[in-house]
Amino acid sequence: MKKVANATTYLDMDTKELFKMYNKDKDREIRNILIEKNLYLVNILAKKYMNKGVEFEDIYQVASLGLIYAIDRYDIDKGFEFSSFATPTIMGEIKKYFRDKVWTLRVPRRVQELSKKISEARVFLEQKNKKHPKVKEIAEYIGCREEDVLEAMEASYGYQPISLDASSNDDSEDKDITLIDKIGKEESSFGNIEQKDFINKFMENLNELELKIFKERFFLDKTQSAIANELEISQMTVSRIERKIIEKLKKEYEKNV
Repeated sequence: MKKVANATTYLDMDTKELFKMYNKDKDREIRNILIEKNLYLVNILAKKYMNKGVEFEDIYQVASLGLIYAIDRYDIDKGFEFSSFATPTIMGEIKKYFRDKVWTLRVPRRVQELSKKISEARVFLEQKNKKHPKVKEIAEYIGCREEDVLEAMEASYGYQPISLDASSNDDSEDKDITLIDKIGKEESSFGNIEQKDFINKFMENLNELELKIFKERFFLDKTQSAIANELEISQMTVSRIERKIIEKLKKEYEKNV
């Protein structure tokens, strides 16, 4: 019964107070509460990588692991907001997962086998004719259609990655242009505008009390106890309303993803 009471108390506590206690005692129960309170970050960041050839559950697990790392490494005394500290940590784990585990495309075995034959034919014909073979010559040597050769050659890039520093290999006059020169860059200001617009629309759906708590907690960085004293209500009430706001925010975000 004591553990249940403690868990309930922890749930109603301010996140910063929980971090102070966790940094001091490394209590696993407090860490579990911190994980629960911040899982919304995992959900938001993991959804950015949906439809990229990996199951969402796998990305979610990797992001959750990143959240745990962030909680263990976070030092509240340095003055950073936890969400600002945790986001790059979680993103880093997701990107590392993609880099280490999912950097190649899955291609059918038929195409893989044909690609191997093409490589062998290319070497043979090049040595025989002293020049690079054409697709038609490779197709005739292997005994398949030119379309099949082209398909296998294109798919082979999935498991034989090309350096972004390699030449673009096009017909332009400037041969010094590399592939990375042709990759567009995301304009960060667009994302900031989009996020600001989302937050402004979200706040329109909050009542007066929710709006005040939302602004003072997430914009002015006030503690729950300070807001409770200002509004002359209990800290538990502030905590309950804050959880309600976060739940609304998550649902609104999921609708817009």
